[in-house]
Amino acid sequence: MIVLGIDPGTASTGYGVVRSQGNRFQALEAGVIATPAGTPLERRLADIHEQVGELLDRYEAEALAVEELFFGANVRTAFAVGQGRGVVLLAAGQRGIPTASYNPQQVKAAVCGSGRADKDQVGRMVARLLGLSDTPRPDHAADALAVAVCHLNRAPLAAAVGAARG
Repeated sequence: MIVLGIDPGTASTGYGVVRSQGNRFQALEAGVIATPAGTPLERRLADIHEQVGELLDRYEAEALAVEELFFGANVRTAFAVGQGRGVVLLAAGQRGIPTASYNPQQVKAAVCGSGRADKDQVGRMVARLLGLSDTPRPDHAADALAVAVCHLNRAPLAAAVGAARG
């Protein structure tokens, strides 16, 4: 299974493509979709949508996993992240690719075993789980890889529960 993990934003959207083969994971690509400050918002969102669509198509992703919005004190930032998240979900929806959302604590718990892990721990564990020699950089790319790993760790259980209900 190939999963595209996304750490959404409008200035920087992290992405990570991970393939699972049995219980082994392999990072295929990771990086950041950066949109320049000063560019009109509608252009920034269009660029994110286009580049996410290209990643989904290039890797023939079977699922998209995206980090849920974390509402902190800054409402303006929360809206910007929500808009970025929306165009990411739109790209997957247009292609009929199933999506899953995970909050930051779920991602940290799936990767590190604790929902309170810090960014450095997450990065180190992502590197270890994916057999990478170094911690992925920048942080948004590492976070996106973590979201993909979270989905791959949780997908078998979710499928079993769905089958039992259906």
